Amino acid sequence: MSHSPRPRTVVGCTLLVTALVAGANACGSSDNPLAARPYDASSMVSFNTPEDEGKKADPDKPLEITTADSDDRITDVTAVDATGRYVAGELAADGSRWHSTEPLAADAHYTVRVSTEDDNGAPGRRVVTFDTGKPSGKKRLTVEFGPEAGDYGVGQPVTATLSEPVKDPAQRAVVERGLKVDSTPSVQGAWYWVDDKELHYRPKEYWPAHATVRARSNLDGIKIGDRLWGSKSKELKLAIGDRVVAVTDASSHQMTVYRGDEVVNTIPVTTGKPGFETRNGVKVVLGKEYLVRMRGTSIGIAEGSSESYDLDVYYATRVTWSGEYVHAAPWSVGSQGYENVSHGCTGMSTSNAAWFYENVRRGDVVKVVNSYGDTMETFGNGFGDWNVDWKKWTTGSALTGGGKTAGQHDTSTLRPAAV
Repeated sequence: MSHSPRPRTVVGCTLLVTALVAGANACGSSDNPLAARPYDASSMVSFNTPEDEGKKADPDKPLEITTADSDDRITDVTAVDATGRYVAGELAADGSRWHSTEPLAADAHYTVRVSTEDDNGAPGRRVVTFDTGKPSGKKRLTVEFGPEAGDYGVGQPVTATLSEPVKDPAQRAVVERGLKVDSTPSVQGAWYWVDDKELHYRPKEYWPAHATVRARSNLDGIKIGDRLWGSKSKELKLAIGDRVVAVTDASSHQMTVYRGDEVVNTIPVTTGKPGFETRNGVKVVLGKEYLVRMRGTSIGIAEGSSESYDLDVYYATRVTWSGEYVHAAPWSVGSQGYENVSHGCTGMSTSNAAWFYENVRRGDVVKVVNSYGDTMETFGNGFGDWNVDWKKWTTGSALTGGGKTAGQHDTSTLRPAAV
C-alpha cells in the first residue's frame, strides 16, 4: 500500500526516541517509524458525519469511524465539544472501527482527532470538525409516585418511578431537585436512587404520627439532558396514621405491638425454624389478605416430602413480596411462645392474627430481632429501606452523595413463601 509523501524529521530528537534508539547517530532514520511525522490519514479513515458544507450531524445517531483498508488500524480517538466535554467510545480489537458509546450533544461543535498506523507501524492522523443539529425528537420524562394515595403507617416510603432511565450524575441531580416531598409537620428526608428508573424517599426517622405527606414533580418543561425534558406528573398525597410498630423477638417467641409509646398487645408467636429462619430487620406492611393458599412448592419444597404443605391460611398480613406474612397458624398453637416451627412466616393463634389484621395498615412497621435469618433485603422484596442507616442512605442521593445506586435490583425470593 502507499500513502502521500511523508517528510521525515531530521532534527529535534525527543527523549523517548533517544531512549529507544540509544547509540544511533540520527533519529530521523527512515527505518524507524516512530520518528516519522504523522501522515495525512484522510483517505484512510471515514466518518459517518455529513460531508456537505453546512449540513449538521444528527445527535441521535452515534459517531462512527472506520478504516478504509485492512492494512490500516485506528489506534486512538478523542472527540470533544467546544465546552471541553469528551465523548466516550469503544475501539474494535483489530482497530478497524471506533464508535461512541454515549449520546452526542445537540447544537454542539465537535473536534475529533483520529490516530492511525499502517502495516509498517508508521503513524497517521486525521482531524475532523463538525456540528450537531437539533435532535429529531425529544423524550419526555414523567414520574409516577407511589404508593397509591391513601392512609398509611409511619414506615411507608415514597417511591418515584421514571418513564426513562437516568444514569448521568448531573442529570440525576436535575431530576432530584425537581422531585419534592413535603410533610406536615416537616421532617428531614432524602431520596435514594435504587436504580436508573426508581427512587425511594424516606425521612431520617419514621414519619410523625398523623402527618400529611405530599409528593410532586416540578420537572415539567425542565431540560434534563440534550434530548430529555421533564413533563407533567400526577401529585401524590398520603395520610399517616398512628405510630404502630410490632417487634417480634424470635428468641423469646413473643411479638410486642406498640401504638405510640404504649404496649397494646403481647402475642405468643412462632417464627422460622432452622433452614427457614425469618428475616431479621425492619419490614413494612405491604397489604392484607383474608385468605391465602400457601404451598411448599412455591419455595422449592418437593411435594410429598416431610416439609411439604398445602394450606388455606387466614388473616394474612404480608411483609415481603416473596411471601413472608404474619398470619393465623392454628396448627402450631402448642409451639407458639415456646419454639420456632414455621417455614419463615410469623404464626399466631387465629384470634391473635385477626386482632393483628384489624389493627395494622399498609406502611406500619414489623421488626424482627434475634432471628438466625438474614437481614431483610433493602429493595426489591418489599420495603427494607429502614435497614439502611441515615448516613449511608444520604449517599444514595444525587445531591448529597453522588446518587450511588444499590446496584442490581434485588428481586430475591429466597424464603419464605409459606407458613
